[in-house]
Amino acid sequence: MARIAEELEKLFGPEKVVSDPHIVRLYSREPSGLEGRAEAVVFPESALDVSRLVRYAYSREVYIYPQGSSTDLAGGAFPERPGVVVSMERMRRVREVSVLDSVAVVEPGVRLWDLNVELSRYRYMFPIDPGSVKVATVGGAINTGAGGMRGARYGTMRDWVLGLEIVLPDEEGTILRVGCRTLKCRQGYDLARLIVGSEGTLAIVTEAILKITPMPENVVVVLAFFPTLRQLVDAVIEVKSRAIDTLLMEFMDVDSARLAAETLGASIRPDGHMLLVGVPVYREASTRVLEEMVSIAKAAGAASVYTAKSMEEAEEKKLLEIRRSLFATQALLTQKQFKGRKVMMLMEDIAVPPSKLLDAVERLKELEAKYGFKTVLGGHIGDGNLHPTISYPVDDEKAKEAALNWYYDVMKMAIELGGTVSAEHGIGVLKKEALRLELERMGSVKALEIMAGIKRVFDPKGILNPGKVVAVE
Repeated sequence: MARIAEELEKLFGPEKVVSDPHIVRLYSREPSGLEGRAEAVVFPESALDVSRLVRYAYSREVYIYPQGSSTDLAGGAFPERPGVVVSMERMRRVREVSVLDSVAVVEPGVRLWDLNVELSRYRYMFPIDPGSVKVATVGGAINTGAGGMRGARYGTMRDWVLGLEIVLPDEEGTILRVGCRTLKCRQGYDLARLIVGSEGTLAIVTEAILKITPMPENVVVVLAFFPTLRQLVDAVIEVKSRAIDTLLMEFMDVDSARLAAETLGASIRPDGHMLLVGVPVYREASTRVLEEMVSIAKAAGAASVYTAKSMEEAEEKKLLEIRRSLFATQALLTQKQFKGRKVMMLMEDIAVPPSKLLDAVERLKELEAKYGFKTVLGGHIGDGNLHPTISYPVDDEKAKEAALNWYYDVMKMAIELGGTVSAEHGIGVLKKEALRLELERMGSVKALEIMAGIKRVFDPKGILNPGKVVAVE
């Protein structure tokens, strides 16, 4: 591998290759605590750079790992085996914004937050907003099929990617364009959306044509706290039964909400389970809709209700930050529990039908009692996507075994309730066995064979992000 690092420096120049082990180690880990064994990091600046790297890796049979900002939580981006990380952070140009065509053409290293700053000049937005939106990149979001707080209304990345430029892991490092620049497109099999959610196992994305949408004229926000989960779910049912078109509908349990408020130093005092709802409205309707939402919350039994007449006011009052701080909340809890010890964090990503949400939360509480882990619990209640999170010290083998058992029991519970083991984080290495279990329950285990066959077609030597999603040895 040392020889390969030297050859890469000759091929690209030292300014595009790093082999210092201390720096490489930073690119070999992800927030969950998983850490791999990369030997070098390459920083391409164009599709031609990526193509040259792929040709080299193909000829030498070197593993390569595409990476955005490495905020993955399922083991989808870290170098599990010795190889080379391909960081796309220097490919961060917004090449074009066309309001008339409703598209933005961007490179994979563009951060979602920065893209929306640019789009806001036109009063447009790209609606996918994972919890790591300020650092997550377009390429990483494409690879994982990311979603976020606005998922119930806008869906996930697969709904917003129109076309891609990709580099195939073949002998030529083929640069290929798939999909279209138009909102409607039929090109036979949908290869562009096959790449979305493939977790960097099929091709390397070097450019994306994304659909964009106008920003809502205004959004009113209600943050309510309920003594019981049943009351909270009743409020959700009432909102949906009135056909109120919500922008976001988020949940945190009472202990997590209190810890989050403490983390933020917010003036809000959570006195129950948290429900956060944002409703897009015309400005003239803001007061009426806000009053209706408050009435629904109080009728369902809310102990306290906080409101904002706009997203700007909601940001000032930190109504949104409480939910966004889920990961930071777990980090604070971890720091309190395991001072000075190295820890592993497991953030689940299950989704169940919203009608089964109360059952799911109750069973999560039972698993918390069974395994003894303090669970931070929140998620996107509008689409049934939950993110229960625990931590354990890596030097405690019993705790590690119990944590992994908890992790798989959560996924089994989601499957039993008619849900899925991953809604937006992906499969990576942590959910491969659970994916098999989910497909077996559906009677669709042959789908794994089809996926493995697709992997072999795209990546005949298996050099691209090996060991992830499906096993192809």
